[in-house]
Amino acid sequence: MASPISLLLFTTLVLVLVPAYASSSSSSPSSHVQDPEFVVQDVLQRINASRRNLGYLSCGSGNPIDDCWRCDPDWHTNRQRLADCGIGFGKHAIGGRDGEIYTVTDPRDDDPVNPKPGTLRHAVIQDEPLWIVFERDMVIRLKEELLMNSFKTIDGRGASVHIAGGPCITIQYVTNIIIHGVNIHDCRQGGNTYVRDSPSHYGWRTVSDGDGISIFGGSHVWVDHCSLSNCNDGLIDAIHGSTAITISNNYLTHHNKVMLLGHSDTFTQDKNMQVTIAFNHFGEGLVQRMPRCRHGYFHVVNNDYSHWEMYAIGGSADPTINSQGNRFAAPNEENNKEVTKREDSPESEWKHWNWRSEGDLMVNGAFFTASGAGASSSYARASSLGARPSSLVAPMTAEAGALTCKKGKRC
Repeated sequence: MASPISLLLFTTLVLVLVPAYASSSSSSPSSHVQDPEFVVQDVLQRINASRRNLGYLSCGSGNPIDDCWRCDPDWHTNRQRLADCGIGFGKHAIGGRDGEIYTVTDPRDDDPVNPKPGTLRHAVIQDEPLWIVFERDMVIRLKEELLMNSFKTIDGRGASVHIAGGPCITIQYVTNIIIHGVNIHDCRQGGNTYVRDSPSHYGWRTVSDGDGISIFGGSHVWVDHCSLSNCNDGLIDAIHGSTAITISNNYLTHHNKVMLLGHSDTFTQDKNMQVTIAFNHFGEGLVQRMPRCRHGYFHVVNNDYSHWEMYAIGGSADPTINSQGNRFAAPNEENNKEVTKREDSPESEWKHWNWRSEGDLMVNGAFFTASGAGASSSYARASSLGARPSSLVAPMTAEAGALTCKKGKRC
């Protein structure tokens, strides 16, 4: 029998090698991942060759993102290394990895058309890649939506950064965005005004929804270790052909419609959407949509669901939902124990949708209504990393949300 240490090492290697193999087997960043059954067959052959690369796993928390960078007390001198720690469908999002460090010194947002240097808005609209950090703790109340340009990272580590009290972040028709370590809450509607989205262009914006993070036709997006709550519409929404997204290590609380993935039942361009939702804590005061999916392929893996009032995972328009290794704790209300909800569809339709629960832990009477094909091969496009056992979800998600990081110390 294998020793516990050997089993832990093997499990860790699977977590690391499966996404790496999928990446190396793709012809481009937008390619779909390989069928995981073929990937797993290759893992053992690669173990010995990969041992020399496992030094960064010395913390051994089991969370592959955190184990990649949080052990390093000098993380603040090599911030852009974070871009190499991504997992899931959004793992190719490099943000501003190849650009300069831009330090935000001014929390004000007085002029959305002509933002001042040193402000967050001035940073995110630049054409070149930038890794954006913050000089000190600050609360940024945006006057209008923060329209991001491609190849940007917003990195809140080392400061307590709140984007709150106004319109929040919009990722529209841009690519390679990382948002890490910020608090996003109390977001409101904006619009009916001009807003700049690049040094050479500004345009008229109609009324926004008031999402915390709105991804509209965006790709290669990674949202990690953020704390989100109490926004006007969704906390994180991805619509209009968005894809290659990872939402990980976030702490989401006090909100009704948490996460919408897919614009509408009739917007078929979302059929290629692929989203990974991993290591998040869905906490107190949440009602529904964790997430609510349409059309695409969704890997919901190793999340902790400690609260919902209506349901946790919902959908319509034949999405493929692959739920693995999550912990679902149902509310005490007897009529709301079901994890899943099919929206506006008769059973004669949804019984053919591919929704599966594999290795999930059901607590307090929670239950998941599966449907569709049972074969693993049918979930290849909704598989993006190896799930760890649901018994490990609590420690893996214990520090979800924005972290308190001090320079010179492990984060």
